[in-house]
Amino acid sequence: MKTSFAAALSGAITALTFAFSAVAQDLPDALVIGTEGAYPPFNFTESDGNVAGFEIDLGNAMCAHIKVECTWVTQDWDGIIPGLQAKKYDAIIASLYITDERRKVISFSDKYYSVPSRFVVATDSNLDISADGLSGAIVGTQRATSFERYLTAEMPDVEVRLYGTMDEAYLDLASGRVDAVLGDVVALQDGFLGTPEGAGFELRGPEFTNPEYFGYGAGVAVRQDDQAIADAFSEAIKALRENGTYQEISQKWFGLDVYGS
Repeated sequence: MKTSFAAALSGAITALTFAFSAVAQDLPDALVIGTEGAYPPFNFTESDGNVAGFEIDLGNAMCAHIKVECTWVTQDWDGIIPGLQAKKYDAIIASLYITDERRKVISFSDKYYSVPSRFVVATDSNLDISADGLSGAIVGTQRATSFERYLTAEMPDVEVRLYGTMDEAYLDLASGRVDAVLGDVVALQDGFLGTPEGAGFELRGPEFTNPEYFGYGAGVAVRQDDQAIADAFSEAIKALRENGTYQEISQKWFGLDVYGS
């Protein structure tokens, strides 16, 4: 029995090794990765023009794991999926949530982080975070996002104001031109509440995680005929979770593990 089990285990390991090798053989030597470069602390552009952030560090670690040389380019959010389809880059690592709707046109790796969404409002605001409580309020968020889809579908009496970047939404919130902003909790905390401009503001209301709008976490996006690339990144995510690299990168940027349940 022991011999049979050992043989079976050896066969399984050989099969897995072969599968990973087959994936690796399908990969090019180099990949161009598209990111927004305007969504701190996940991805942002430094004064020297280089991109930095959690997703950049994680993306570089994933590329090193799959032994592929990766370079980064930035793309405005509105054009990030069209840019992938136009072959401006080979993959997207830009907090792009995995949704059933997006899966109709592109493919994804497994998720690499998942955080809930919430509203941020002025501390002295009397807004109640509900469809009725926000009726007539002006709520800002980034266009072409899960946040926009949620507001449009679930809060029809809210005036939704859309922005090219979340930073633009934060500026209007700080100046009083919008009453609230909807975004993901970590980006709101680090990108706005943790800055001087965020003084006097707070997260309010429930956390939103409905997969219909907010998907199943952020994943590496690729063209539908490049599933081998997505699979390689999925394997890298798993390996980096197992060897602790993921947790080190997450701790560096957030002080916690943002992988989610």
